[in-house]
Amino acid sequence: MHYLRLFLYPLSVLYGVIVFLRNLAYDAGVFKSKKYPVPVIGIGNLAVGGSGKSPMAEYIIRLLKGEKRVAVLSRGYGRKTQGFRFVEVQDSPKDAGDEPLQFRKKFKDITVAVAEKRVTGLDILEWDHDVVILDDAFQHRAVEAGLNLLLFDYSRLDEPFIVFPAGNFREPFAGRKRAQVIIVTKTPKTLEQEEREIILKRIKPFSHQKVFYSFLDYGDLIPVFGENKPTALASLSSETVVYLLSGIANPGPLVDKLESLFKNVKHHEYPDHHPFTIKNITKLVDDFKSGAGFEKIIITTEKDAQRLQEAGLKELLNEFPVYYLPVAARIHSPDADGFDNLIKEYVG
Repeated sequence: MHYLRLFLYPLSVLYGVIVFLRNLAYDAGVFKSKKYPVPVIGIGNLAVGGSGKSPMAEYIIRLLKGEKRVAVLSRGYGRKTQGFRFVEVQDSPKDAGDEPLQFRKKFKDITVAVAEKRVTGLDILEWDHDVVILDDAFQHRAVEAGLNLLLFDYSRLDEPFIVFPAGNFREPFAGRKRAQVIIVTKTPKTLEQEEREIILKRIKPFSHQKVFYSFLDYGDLIPVFGENKPTALASLSSETVVYLLSGIANPGPLVDKLESLFKNVKHHEYPDHHPFTIKNITKLVDDFKSGAGFEKIIITTEKDAQRLQEAGLKELLNEFPVYYLPVAARIHSPDADGFDNLIKEYVG
């Protein structure tokens, strides 16, 4: 892998220069960024793949939805539709994308919409909402968010900060300067001050930036099909054989969580947003049927559960114990109140 990175490094330099010049054009006003009177919160990252954007978006939704008219605007990655679209509960991932559909089903009292061009979406949403949350929009500079939250995945801080294709960054590390808030996500539940200082030296925040640390809090298992009741992870025996189905960017923290509780975790892993096929699910079912063990369960993520509702897949899985494991972002104390107040003061 090291030699492959060296081979691809010239391409990364070229890509980095192109992205740098693009950002420079926006900074100089050659390319226009549109500002809106409605508060706009952008959530994004520098790296390719997941860094906990969806849990952080849900954190802000929960924080604001009781007091403000909240809208979430996403590109709707993986959808087959085009243009602006309000997401409805009865939609499929092909209509809206898996993450917007997850937001729609979980939060009935907010607006969820998708649009490739965020300007198009904001032109519609700004009139009837008190705040718009832009999901995965740090590089979408046609819109100037009033508050940019930039996420760094704790589990990937040791990776080189190099742009694609030799590295995993969408833009040069210097692009972090545009953020007002940096959040280091997926940290351990206990984070000592010494570790925080090591992280600060790695991400090198600017003087105008506030840094927060978050961790993932896993909830009870929720049945994907049927009328089974939620089940606490702790209620399952450590001897339970877990068949994990994932199609997310970084399943590492989830795998670590399950392996800390169960002796046998069989992982069926696919790329982020992977459209599960009959072949994929048949393989999972066959593995489940033939596997040893008296107690067995299939666990997936909440995002992946949206794609299991597609025609043919539900029928294959309906008779098996299939659950998704919800996850919520939490801000480490003693900074949680400060983070909440920062968000509320900006929106207010």
